[in-house]
Amino acid sequence: MDGDRRLFRRAGYDTQTDAQGDLDKVRALLNIADEDDQDGRARLGDLLAMVSASKEQIPDYDETKRKFGTGQSLTQHMTVADWLDLWLVGKKGLRKSGRDRYELDIRCHLRPRVGHIRIDRLTVPHLDAMFEGIAETNIEITEANATRRAAVAELKTIPWKGGENRARRKAMREAIDAMQPFRRITGPSTQQHIRATLRAALNTAIARGSITFNAAQHVELAAAKRPKAMVWIDERIAEWLRTGAERGRGVDPRAGGRVPRLPRRLPAPAAAAVPPDHVPRSAPW
Repeated sequence: MDGDRRLFRRAGYDTQTDAQGDLDKVRALLNIADEDDQDGRARLGDLLAMVSASKEQIPDYDETKRKFGTGQSLTQHMTVADWLDLWLVGKKGLRKSGRDRYELDIRCHLRPRVGHIRIDRLTVPHLDAMFEGIAETNIEITEANATRRAAVAELKTIPWKGGENRARRKAMREAIDAMQPFRRITGPSTQQHIRATLRAALNTAIARGSITFNAAQHVELAAAKRPKAMVWIDERIAEWLRTGAERGRGVDPRAGGRVPRLPRRLPAPAAAAVPPDHVPRSAPW
């Protein structure tokens, strides 16, 4: 190999045509840099020396030319985790709440599940597998929460008096302490945000020439449904006064713990149907 006189050696070809084909590829890669670009030719030489030593396939010409033209390393491959860290550091205008949310998505989901993959080799199947893994973890969390909840409920039924009961309560508490703590599942809304975080990071990588394909753009997820707000009508107010006056919050148990609230934009007749004196003082708005 010209330049600093390093040799590119490769054996095991079945035919001379195959060997000549690889030789042409090596020459094409070297010619990406101009003859007077010594630094550029040295970078390409380092790439070919690494390929020769590791017995890897000769790099793709178009991909190598793109990386060379954008000043990227030709011998070091960036992983998804590496890029996400760099991307987040570069988001100078983020508010703390937005940065914390991005950091949570990266730390808890993206880095553990796809962080080891080279960013230029990340595919839609990789991300499908990631979200399938999240769904499996959700099942495990739900089952663990149910087991712990059942144990806590059983503990409450054991009387305090009596030596036998105290021993049972102690054994039950030890069993509960050994269980996983209550955890929240990663619901549809959070999964959508995880995808949005990765999609934004990969879009920046595309803009900088690091990759050409955004796998997160093509992942299909279940739509996240927001709970519908309920209007404070007389029946719900009465129920709230009867059962929901806890720490100043108005919770309707029949509505699955949702807080009935007056929508911000109601047609005039609907808003008029809720007189101000019917709104509890501790209503949550």
